[in-house]
Amino acid sequence: EVQLVESGGGLVQAGGSLRLSCAASGFTFDDYAIGWFRQAPGKEREGVSCISSSDGSTYYADSVKGRFTISSDNAKNTVYLQMNSLKPEDTAVYYCAAEVLVPVGRCRATMILVDYWGQGTQVTVSS
Repeated sequence: EVQLVESGGGLVQAGGSLRLSCAASGFTFDDYAIGWFRQAPGKEREGVSCISSSDGSTYYADSVKGRFTISSDNAKNTVYLQMNSLKPEDTAVYYCAAEVLVPVGRCRATMILVDYWGQGTQVTVSS
């Protein structure tokens, strides 16, 4: 059974930083990609960033480019989202998600198509 467990959310002032973690387990596939999505109150869920296991390719939404960095520690089966220069508009529930059996380089240009979701972690940025 695939499980994705997020951690690292919290309350931070504008301009501050947070690092989210997504611990993945139950994968039996060689090629997969992990992504981060977020959903603010009253808004649709949006893709933020993803990383492919096959080639390490990454994707970022325009709204977070230059501020957020996604990375992975394969030994720990964990993906991180380092969020710097946070803004109040980054406030949302952040979800980790996974797509399995992906083509090589899934995250070179697009977000993942989700097969599995985590439970979400709240990020609140105060002004």
